[in-house]
Amino acid sequence: MVNTVITATGSYLPEKIIPNNHFLDSEFYSKDGNRLERPNSEIIKKLLEITGIRERRYVTNDLTTSDIACFAAEKVLENIDKETLDYIIVAQNLGEVKTDNPKTDIMPTLASRVKHKLKIKNPYTVAFDLPFGCPGWLQGAIIADYYIKSGDAKRILVIGAEILSRMSDPHDVDKMIFADGAGAALFEPTCEPVGIISHLTRSDTLKEAYLLRMDKSYNPILNRNDLFVRMDGHEIYKYALKTVPLVIKKNLEKANLHITDIRKVLLHQANEKMDAAILQRLFRLFNINEVPPGIMPMILPWTGNSSVATLPTLFDMIMRKKLDNHYLKSGDNIVFASVGAGMNINSIIYRMP
Repeated sequence: MVNTVITATGSYLPEKIIPNNHFLDSEFYSKDGNRLERPNSEIIKKLLEITGIRERRYVTNDLTTSDIACFAAEKVLENIDKETLDYIIVAQNLGEVKTDNPKTDIMPTLASRVKHKLKIKNPYTVAFDLPFGCPGWLQGAIIADYYIKSGDAKRILVIGAEILSRMSDPHDVDKMIFADGAGAALFEPTCEPVGIISHLTRSDTLKEAYLLRMDKSYNPILNRNDLFVRMDGHEIYKYALKTVPLVIKKNLEKANLHITDIRKVLLHQANEKMDAAILQRLFRLFNINEVPPGIMPMILPWTGNSSVATLPTLFDMIMRKKLDNHYLKSGDNIVFASVGAGMNINSIIYRMP
């Protein structure tokens, strides 16, 4: 039986560090268009308490989304013949975001632009984008698993890249959550009982479809044609807390594993408090009240939420031993899980080769 393993990883963290005090002079508005009366210092303190974010990374003005996607890809391909790639899948939500025109540009696709920048000549390296909210990279991994198990492909590069700093409303408090970044991984077949053991995805659109969306600025003076990332944070928190643990549990049952068989849980890095609550509720579903220390690595406090880039970046940093006290060895079972716009949730159970 053919399984799918990750054989190489890479990521790009922008060099520009934006600390919380960067927003002390920002003008924040409420959704009804009124200037917030609370001092920015209090707003920033509250956001830190809720999300755990101390700083985030922004790209410099000369870079676009396909640029940083390519940077992550190049690290993956350091010891790989790029012409042997069967697919390049780029998970993204906002297209090619540029400094001078922060509008969605998806033609050509980011994947085509990345293939062009990598100078890949092989016409049978198929390149396409996957807009799937924050779970996009993980969904790309699931698609790669299907292609590989079908026998259609042997090498698939899955990238997640986003520049949220240019697409978030400067007058929305949530601006401080979002960040930029790119992560990537190479998926290949193996006959060993390792790699992707099981996966599960769900989409809730009846009531939750627009919890994350594009909308006008909270500042009534700004151009009303400009659209920015908008989210109903409290509702997303409740939805994620209720649903993500159920998806992970169901996926573990699908893999015939118990939560105690899992060494690490890698959750989408969006909100430290929310992720901790999700993990606690997951363990309670297995009638376990104490969460093992160190089971959930966090890079959010210093990277911010880079959407589709968070999970591949987190995994790459673990694989490159860049996170203290977090490492993986052969035979370890890990959980990947993400939640985001759609609303979509997915999970992969992965066994280290």
